[in-house]
Amino acid sequence: MKLTNKNYYSTKANKEYFSVSQIKDFLKCEAYAMAKINGDWVEPPNTAMLIGSYVDSYFEGTLEEFKANTPELFKKDGSLKSDFVKAEQIIKRIESDELFMLCMSGKKQVIMTGELFGEKFKIKMDSYLPGEAIVDLKVVKKLREVFFRQSGKISFIEKWGYDLQLAVYQEIVRQNTDKLLDCVIAGVDKQDIPDIDCILIPNDQLEFQRRELTWKMARIIDVKTKKVEPARCGVCDYCRATKKLTGLITPDKLVY
Repeated sequence: MKLTNKNYYSTKANKEYFSVSQIKDFLKCEAYAMAKINGDWVEPPNTAMLIGSYVDSYFEGTLEEFKANTPELFKKDGSLKSDFVKAEQIIKRIESDELFMLCMSGKKQVIMTGELFGEKFKIKMDSYLPGEAIVDLKVVKKLREVFFRQSGKISFIEKWGYDLQLAVYQEIVRQNTDKLLDCVIAGVDKQDIPDIDCILIPNDQLEFQRRELTWKMARIIDVKTKKVEPARCGVCDYCRATKKLTGLITPDKLVY
């Protein structure tokens, strides 16, 4: 299958190729991931996703098309809703910074394919600077929000697996070009005065993520290829929407 911008997110492409977003879906809930792959579950867009897509489409050069196809951006009088006025402010803040714009000056939405763990993978890069860097644009709630794991404090990058995403991107680009490129998160947030930063992810962090993925992939591949039944997490939107009661429960099960 030859991937294009038109078919990259299609059911056929998702069945044939793995992607980082698909891996994250499996790690969240196997049943949910399979429902998305099969086209049985479509994630309804929320405001946070639409703000990110608004900014993404600006850099892709498709903002007017995005506006035309997304009526939920607008009030009844035709003006932008306040959330998307915020998206315009984010774009203006980005445009005012030379380094951020340099990072985003590469080729947009470049698709590459490769192989990991014996399976076909697809990637789509926000800004690809051949021979120099892979840049991924992220619009987040707060750039310097601190999260916690057992190991201690982490940033939004580790929280949402963006280092895993770039770890896969780096390897697929290496397979296609024989070059191990720097990986950068071009981050901007949604505060009243947006914060911005371009964050270089250390290569040892990317290599660690690839090693960590190795032991998770056997189960994921078995589920996707239907060798084993997908497990239900029981708490995600998909599991709640498709839940079938099989009997009465006791109160302790509500806090299990």
